[in-house]
Amino acid sequence: MDQPAPDSSHGALDDVRTRIANAAALAKRDPSEIELVAISKTQPSERVVPLIEAGHRVFGENRVQEAQGKWPELLERHADLSLHLVGQLQSNKAEDALALFDCIHSLDRPSLLKALAKAMDKAGRQVPCFVQVNIGGEDQKGGCAIADVPALLEQARGANVPLIGLMCVPPFGVEPAPFFALLAKIAADNGLEKLSMGMSGDYETAVMLGATHVRVGSALFGERR
Repeated sequence: MDQPAPDSSHGALDDVRTRIANAAALAKRDPSEIELVAISKTQPSERVVPLIEAGHRVFGENRVQEAQGKWPELLERHADLSLHLVGQLQSNKAEDALALFDCIHSLDRPSLLKALAKAMDKAGRQVPCFVQVNIGGEDQKGGCAIADVPALLEQARGANVPLIGLMCVPPFGVEPAPFFALLAKIAADNGLEKLSMGMSGDYETAVMLGATHVRVGSALFGERR
């Protein structure tokens, strides 16, 4: 599928916002509680700028290295942007991630926790984190095993790493609702309020099941080449 022309970005953004608002209304939620994270991975700067010009301010990237090549100039021009890391993070990139990102959605193991805690102490900067949960128990996916979530949360709190919620990517090709509901239950059981769940194909379902952050890429930018 071809990507939409850059001037269609405003329309796509309006459509996604409307769908979020409609899903929130069905769930008797306030749409303002839901953060739309525009996933700009693999998109060049010229594809991102129209969304910024349309008023969007929260973006997400999968890889530290790609973000380093794209975002410093944009952040210099637009100081009010917020950048989220939604992809897996290598421990040796923790310092680089903290220097650039305002939120990390992929804390999933003790070694990364240790690296982030050390980097935060060194930088004197606390960056809020979601713990990524391997909600479908898939060997090929990143994320903390469900059974290991309480221990990782306890370690994070002991290390003074700010935790704000849980994140998941449900298995591909199956109904996501049960996985979203399970993540919401795990979060509630552990005293966490925020849920990073839902992408272009299922963000409306995620909103109805409590998502506070939805990570939407292709619905805003078109299919990646």
